Parts: sequence; C-alpha cells; structure tokens
Amino acid sequence: QVQLVESGGGLVQAGGSLRLSCAASGSIRSIYVMGWYRRVPGKQREYVATIGSEGSTNYADSVKGRFTISRTNANNTMYLQMNSLKPEDTAVYYCNADINWGFSRSIFWGQGTQVTVSS
Repeated sequence: QVQLVESGGGLVQAGGSLRLSCAASGSIRSIYVMGWYRRVPGKQREYVATIGSEGSTNYADSVKGRFTISRTNANNTMYLQMNSLKPEDTAVYYCNADINWGFSRSIFWGQGTQVTVSS
C-alpha cells in the first residue's frame, strides 16, 4: 500500500512563515502530479498548488507570490513553503499524489495538517 504523511503545520502570526512537508511511502513505482489543498470547516476543499514530476508548478491566485511548492523525487517528498501568511490561510492542509504503485495507479491523500494564522 501507499501512505502520504503531512507535517509542519502549526500556529503562526500573520506575516510569518511555515513549511509543510508531505512524504510518500510504500510500494511506489513512480509519482506523477502532487498537490496541496486546504479546507476550512464548513467550506469546500480549496486548491492551493500542484507540481508535476518534471517540476512544473501551478498556484491558486490567492497564494501566488507567497507560497512555493517543490518536491524531491529521490525521497518522494513534496514541500509547501508558505510566506507572508494571512489569517485567511488558516485551514487544514492536505497533500495528494497521483501514484503508480504495485500493479495499479491511484490518487492518494494525506491525513491533513492544521495551519492557524493569528492576526
């Protein structure tokens, strides 16, 4: 099986920074697109950013210029560097990945990590 584990969330003041990590483990053959999403209680899950296997990136307009997504293919890990954080960035952040594993290909999700930005 495959597992995604996020880490790096926490409480930070507005204007501060956090770095999230997402580590994939298990019977992984290759990883295609990886991404970050977030959810505020009572609202739909929101797209944050994605990165392709070759490093191409896309960002939601709300985070463009403040967040940077990256990945290290050698250890199947993805990162989200979040700078100039705002209270509206408060959410549970989830990573996902399109993974070729065992004899199949599936989308996997992590369990989420809480990010809280105080004003």
